[in-house]
Amino acid sequence: MQVSRRDAMMLAGAAAAAAGAAPARALSAPGGIAPDDEAGWARIGALYPSMAGPVTQLEHGYWGNMANQVAETHKANVERLNRETSIYARRAMRKDQAVVKARAAQAMGVQPEEIGFCRNAAEGLQALISQFQGVAEGDAILWSDSDYDTSHAAMRSLAKSRRATPVMVNLPRAPTRENVIAAYAAAIKATPRLKFVLLTHGTHKSGMVVPVTEIAALAKAAGAMVLVDCAQSFRMRPFVIPDFGADYAVLNFHKWTGAPVGVAGFWIRPGAAPMIASAAAEPDAKPEDVQAKVHQGTLDYAPQLTLPAALDFQEQVLPVPMKLARLQWLRNRWVQPLRGLSGLEIMLGDDPATFGAITSFRIAGHTSTADNIAITDTLFNQYKIMTVHRSGLADGACVRVTPGLFTKATDCDRLVAALKDLVPKIARG
Repeated sequence: MQVSRRDAMMLAGAAAAAAGAAPARALSAPGGIAPDDEAGWARIGALYPSMAGPVTQLEHGYWGNMANQVAETHKANVERLNRETSIYARRAMRKDQAVVKARAAQAMGVQPEEIGFCRNAAEGLQALISQFQGVAEGDAILWSDSDYDTSHAAMRSLAKSRRATPVMVNLPRAPTRENVIAAYAAAIKATPRLKFVLLTHGTHKSGMVVPVTEIAALAKAAGAMVLVDCAQSFRMRPFVIPDFGADYAVLNFHKWTGAPVGVAGFWIRPGAAPMIASAAAEPDAKPEDVQAKVHQGTLDYAPQLTLPAALDFQEQVLPVPMKLARLQWLRNRWVQPLRGLSGLEIMLGDDPATFGAITSFRIAGHTSTADNIAITDTLFNQYKIMTVHRSGLADGACVRVTPGLFTKATDCDRLVAALKDLVPKIARG
């Protein structure tokens, strides 16, 4: 279902009226809703399922909620698939899937024949890494400690299977655009026969937004092909895929696009597809066939079919710059009062170019995975706040905080109060 701007306005206005609030004037204002306009964002929140309950949800980095109208479209797609089964799937669905692919490609800023679908970004990353044909014995491949954990494993497996040299860059503990670029530049310069580089745009561990465009240019100049993981940044930050100057990219639609869980995409630069072998189940595929890199088989088609509704809702109601400004404001709402608290390390600085919704923290002396699981358990059980631990960084595990589109300022304030109480009790050294 495509939602017109007028319908979106009516929905927001109806939600506001139901709550006894003023009409949703901010949605029609030239600048949209200001980041600190709690009433305006409450009207946005009314377009989503209610999050009312005893737990403050600050772990929106796993997947995003569907807006109510997107959920209704998803429900209708599930019902049609259940009702019509193969009559629809074998006779009409391919036409609808072609429309979905065109819509997804438009949002990514590329052509439909350049993209494929997968169930999640991890699946797409596994395929593009493990099936990469451009590395041989004695060559080198490079990634960082901030990349996704299963991608670490895939890169190590690629190096082992091709007898290539694996190089992992440890990003600086207090990352900035400048020192992250410098770390990659030094590693690229020090690595002969570098053929393949994995970069993560929005990291899922610390939350650092890596300047991948600049780093990709360095890697390309050194003769390497570049794969960008933008699962945590697509539709949170304003960009289109070609902005990176990379050869390959993978993203999720069920995080900041608000599509159902189970739909993600990958992109291959024109001319670069033959460097990725087709999936084992696609031995007769043409080398240029992008979708053949991931064999889909029979899957839950409803998330894919719902994607246009999610994209329409986001573009009409939540333009990316407005969304990013709100998420950064919420992030600052909890970070700034805690900056300088003894025993607490906020893992990112305050340069807006380096963060979106996600920022992680570490409590002094608590660097193991077990330590940080215990911290998230304490926050949940004692303070009724949902966060998540992240591990894999060279300097230790951490706790990730991710506000969502309808997180309230008071939700962030609860985290501030909780950490001001907890940190002095458990910080070590």
